[in-house]
Amino acid sequence: MIYIKRYTDSDREIWNLFNRGAKNSLFMFDRDYMDYHKDRFHDHSLLFYDEDDLIALLPMSEGEGILVSHGGLTYGGFITNSKMKQHILNDCMNALLSYASKNQIKEINYKLIPHIYHEQPAEEDQYALFINDARLVKVEASTVVNLNCPLKMPKGRKAQIARAKREGCIVKELTDHQSYEQFIALENEVLAKRHNTNAVHTGAEINLLHDRFKQNIHLYAAIKDGSIIAGTIIFEYEQVIHTQYMAANEEARKIGALDLIIASVIEKYKTQKKWLDFGISTEQAGKLLNEGLISQKEGFGGRTNVYETWKIDCN
Repeated sequence: MIYIKRYTDSDREIWNLFNRGAKNSLFMFDRDYMDYHKDRFHDHSLLFYDEDDLIALLPMSEGEGILVSHGGLTYGGFITNSKMKQHILNDCMNALLSYASKNQIKEINYKLIPHIYHEQPAEEDQYALFINDARLVKVEASTVVNLNCPLKMPKGRKAQIARAKREGCIVKELTDHQSYEQFIALENEVLAKRHNTNAVHTGAEINLLHDRFKQNIHLYAAIKDGSIIAGTIIFEYEQVIHTQYMAANEEARKIGALDLIIASVIEKYKTQKKWLDFGISTEQAGKLLNEGLISQKEGFGGRTNVYETWKIDCN
């Protein structure tokens, strides 16, 4: 018999302990990460028990009769350990649907954790979604580099990297608060000009998260004449590095400074990690492909891995 408990702050320690030992653990599922923006999202995370044994976590938020896993995170889904088997996850999904019905939840939007983030196979939830008539409602194309066997970069990309070096660009990892603030300001300048938007994180928020997760959040910047002209904030996971942000000013774009940064990151992590995830290049729930953006990422030897969102109607 599966029992569901809604998360409260008193569950923080047991939640974090289980997450750290999970087969699809991510540091963004640590409550010190999830709760930094709890004022923006109505948390409705769940803990799944088989009698007295905690067997799964489900980071979720709610709004207007809908559960989302999780509104403040790129992806979500069941967090499980190596003991999880298919029939048990099926029972967890049935329990979730029953819980939703009892709590007047109309639908569940479920964001799968991409398989490259799994330390062991962990797609029991995808099969459970299928047999419960869930519908695939969003497919977003992310570009991923196989760091253990990267594809060759085109000559043009190599030429840009060489030019950045000739122009005097130096790539450094920066750790101080001021550098993170400067980079987010650069990111917002680029986003405002090209997309009329801002970064999800403020400079203060990214500094807070960096202070909490120094081993997981890194800023690599191209320095020229003492100034940051391009950079990327990397989120580091067990097998994956993810470019959470990338930005370059006009000078950096001309001389290939961001190309040099990415090449340096690939060189640094190629023997430490399996994958470099550039993130999505799609809009409008995946229906619109930004061909220029994805082409830039593919130029580093990346190819498509998808992020999926499924919907379950709870009647």
